[in-house]
Amino acid sequence: MVLEARSLRKAVVPSTLIENPSPGNLQSTRLALHVNEDGSSCLVYIASGCHVYKLLIPMDNSSVRKGKESLLIPVQTQVMDSSLVNRCPHRSEIQSIVLSETESPDTSGKDIDQLTYSVLPRDSGVGEGSWAGLCFSRSQWSMAAVARSFCKSIDVYDQDIHVRSLHTLWYPSSLNFLENSGHGSENSILAVAEGCQLTLWDLRMKENGGCLQRISGSLGDIFYAVCSSPTGNVAVGGADRTVTIYDPRRWSPISRWVHCSKYEITGLAFSSLDPDYIYIQGVDYEVLCGQWKEYEKVFSFRGDSNWLGFSKCCNRDVVGGWCDSGSIFMADVGVKESEINMGNTCYQFFKQPFDNPVKPPLNFFKKLISRTRHPPRF
Repeated sequence: MVLEARSLRKAVVPSTLIENPSPGNLQSTRLALHVNEDGSSCLVYIASGCHVYKLLIPMDNSSVRKGKESLLIPVQTQVMDSSLVNRCPHRSEIQSIVLSETESPDTSGKDIDQLTYSVLPRDSGVGEGSWAGLCFSRSQWSMAAVARSFCKSIDVYDQDIHVRSLHTLWYPSSLNFLENSGHGSENSILAVAEGCQLTLWDLRMKENGGCLQRISGSLGDIFYAVCSSPTGNVAVGGADRTVTIYDPRRWSPISRWVHCSKYEITGLAFSSLDPDYIYIQGVDYEVLCGQWKEYEKVFSFRGDSNWLGFSKCCNRDVVGGWCDSGSIFMADVGVKESEINMGNTCYQFFKQPFDNPVKPPLNFFKKLISRTRHPPRF
């Protein structure tokens, strides 16, 4: 399967909504995306100061323009609607937002007050919070994990009930629930990037504080991002500008894409269409999509200033970033047209003998075999 960018849009947050965004952290986690069911528009959630805002951006088809080295050139678009999200007020600046995708017939994006919870820190806010991110469990939407760097702690909640605290050796910077770990249910294994280590935690285990495994990277090169794929693989990246893919069943790396980014890596997300592809965000305003097995970059795009937020839609290959200039960049990615046409040709070939007893010509077999990596058996 070959992926390609269908469109890249650039929209500007209305100055009447946010005049000057609050400064962001190195890990830009103040943006979340949700594509409507019909795919015609995308809801973009951004956080600035003590508030969360919602913007509606159209996703109509548009041509893709490319510059040098497969760099995409954005097409300007307008924000269809924008508003302030009606949620619990926050006493201090919001550092991270994340969406929990649930099956629901309501795709209007309206606020549901019945599902609003407010939880105070375990130490009642004493000392510095230093929030380092949060994540939802994919299989249990009410379960969330929150990391605090300076406190070296991770708190797990089920709605507003505190379930467990995990204590790291280094300062955590990113965390993610594993989708298919092979060690149990999806909502029990947590991958954490702390310092120059990748650690895996089992919320059901009491021994060793719940820590399953510690995998050390290059000494002194801090990990800033971690993500997991539907196949169970875990990817980490950071100061060494390298993406390392681990198989959690063997605790060993299966791929290292060295120096795939020009600067430090602060965001990662596997493709929902093909987990052999990964999206990489760097501090140099660049976001790239590449094939990590072949170490090959497919395309990239750049923001116009520092990232305040970067995210990928949960079940679709729509990635977006928000810059401190107020610009929002959003890329829609799909399967390459030639791959779709090839699939239709193969389908028609296997369907033909049942509809038409005429035997296909021999050269058709030769063409089909030469165009496939694993030839079919006849």
